[in-house]
Amino acid sequence: MEQIGHYINGEHVAGTSGRTADVFNPATGEVQAQVALANQAEMDAAVAIAAAAQPAWAAQNPQKRARVMMKMVELLHRDMDKLAEALSREHGKTLPDAAGDVIRGLEVVEYCIGAPQMLKGEYTDGAGPGIDMYSMKQALGVCAGITPFNFPAMIPMWMFAPAIVCGNAFILKPSERDPSVPMMLAALMEEAGLPKGIMQVVNGDKEAVDAIIADPVIQSIGFVGSTPIAQYIYGGGCAAGKRVQCFGGAKNHAIIMPDADMDNVVDALIGAGFGAAGERCMALSVAVPVGKDTADRLIAAMIPKVESLKIGPYTGGNDVDFGPVVTSMAKEKINGLVQSGVDQGATMAVDGRDFSLQGYEDGFFVGATLFDNVTTDMDIYKQEIFGPVLCTVRADTYDDAIKMTMENEYGNGTAIFTRDGDTARDFANRINVGMVGVNVPIPVPLAYHTFGGWKKSAFGDLNQHGPDAFKFYTRTKTITSRWPSGAREGANFSIPTMG
Repeated sequence: MEQIGHYINGEHVAGTSGRTADVFNPATGEVQAQVALANQAEMDAAVAIAAAAQPAWAAQNPQKRARVMMKMVELLHRDMDKLAEALSREHGKTLPDAAGDVIRGLEVVEYCIGAPQMLKGEYTDGAGPGIDMYSMKQALGVCAGITPFNFPAMIPMWMFAPAIVCGNAFILKPSERDPSVPMMLAALMEEAGLPKGIMQVVNGDKEAVDAIIADPVIQSIGFVGSTPIAQYIYGGGCAAGKRVQCFGGAKNHAIIMPDADMDNVVDALIGAGFGAAGERCMALSVAVPVGKDTADRLIAAMIPKVESLKIGPYTGGNDVDFGPVVTSMAKEKINGLVQSGVDQGATMAVDGRDFSLQGYEDGFFVGATLFDNVTTDMDIYKQEIFGPVLCTVRADTYDDAIKMTMENEYGNGTAIFTRDGDTARDFANRINVGMVGVNVPIPVPLAYHTFGGWKKSAFGDLNQHGPDAFKFYTRTKTITSRWPSGAREGANFSIPTMG
């Protein structure tokens, strides 16, 4: 059986803690590998290597660091199929969806090629008598990222690309459920020209997380995952004096107005609600049709679409709509919440509980489920299901719909479907949610904007990628200088270079 260790100082190394976790093939339920789980000593060793390598990397000028990102983009395109296949094999998502996972990370790497522009400081000539004043953005030192199973390519790249191009070293602690792609990304970064020790992958569980929080050398932590763990890491990291950004759970609402194009709405909800088996923090998990007629039309149009979704392994072809969930525990949790919806009185419009795929009976497949007449006191509304389940909560008026969304404890993403510009504008301005779609079901910003939720979906003042990433991974130093008059050197007739 394959043994997955860590990626330390440019090499694949075995774990020394004696602890491992199983890595499953979600389609078959079989254990396909074992991944090492690091202890405090292993984390300390990786951090020491990173701290020793980081000053020389930070001393490289921004253009040279950006050239590593240029080469990384080329390598990601070269190895796209290999990365997607490895991702699908451990996570379960379809190959096209896995490739999309890589591409959305690649776009942030592309954005980081502009680091020389983003890292420019400010300058004031003659701030006082003979005094000049300027600021510079400098690297933090050693940074760490703790990333989730559902985007094992995208979210690591959202963190390590800006951190590294800013001159930091980076310790990545990926999910132990699908660790192979992060290891591949670290090797590609070094093939792109990154010095050894600047990016390292330390696999692990809570013990590794606690080691990151406690380590005095690590200056910042980025995290994406559930809200309870986000709060735990944010509280511990801030108490330890680190810069921390943590992104948690979500319950994303889609408001459907009576004037919306119902065909477009149904297609949007199908893709955003059931894509990747619902294992997305930006999945639309709550549909809020406004008015009885709108709700009746929505449910009638959704039922045949949901019933016809094709579920299968990633090897089943590009017409598979979604694959299994990541573990048997995830499957049990989803099915338990679905049963709670039935027990608490929701209407089961499409029942996915008895789904079984011939030849893959031991896989972690969950059928697509559609609920109607869900109320806000039900567990399926209050909890993040993270599975292929769409809940329909009927609203009598637009104000009822917007109030429901605003009172929900999460604030990651939301969307409104309407043909009316005034309604859309009012919604975008009033809603207390970090990312808003207008006739766009999954409003994930492109790499040159920032990604981040509100309320219990995010902890910290800065978002991921875009300009905020360069603020998060640098600190500003301001210099005030006065120089006495003195002799000047003679002329130099060679063009100055930064090489």
